[in-house]
Amino acid sequence: MLETAFTLLNTPVTWLELVAFVLALANIACNVFEIHWGWPLSIVASALYAWLFYASKLYGEAGVNVFFAITSVWGWWQWLRGHRADSDAPLQIVRLELRGLLWYTAGYAVAWLLCALLLRTVTDSTVPWADGFVTAGSIVGTVLLARKFIENWPLWLLVNAASVALFAYKGLTLTVLLYVIFFLLAIWGWLGWRKRIAASLCSSR
Repeated sequence: MLETAFTLLNTPVTWLELVAFVLALANIACNVFEIHWGWPLSIVASALYAWLFYASKLYGEAGVNVFFAITSVWGWWQWLRGHRADSDAPLQIVRLELRGLLWYTAGYAVAWLLCALLLRTVTDSTVPWADGFVTAGSIVGTVLLARKFIENWPLWLLVNAASVALFAYKGLTLTVLLYVIFFLLAIWGWLGWRKRIAASLCSSR
């Protein structure tokens, strides 16, 4: 899997990166359309990316992809059986209240600090703060997505933009392309979920 499949912009692309790329794209497309099969795709793609990033010494990204694989099981359950604390109805797309937004923002800041310090202390990462920023944002974004909060999409825009710079620095050309596509899909997902919220409000009147 770590053998070169082809060369892109003078950079070798492994079979591992290629397969993970295709599965990750299918996963995000499912998320945009609220198709729950995106979660099992996420499990496999995340496991493959954990392997790829570990081989590239991006330990924070490797660790967060292990987290993705595990929490995707929870996310799948949330989309199939989850509900809000004040309702037994299936999860619907909603906006965070101000209090929730502040809590998630604070959680992101704390997670970034902890991830960066951990990477600096116990790994040979050359980019602990950048890796930690992407890692922490990915954790928070996954939780928001699993609970169908629309704020997951603007957060993914931020995380994907930072990821493009990080992976370009590490020479993972195909993964850079993937995260550029992720960025565009996040815009698409944000607009699509906003329309679903508007439609839900109209139908409830």
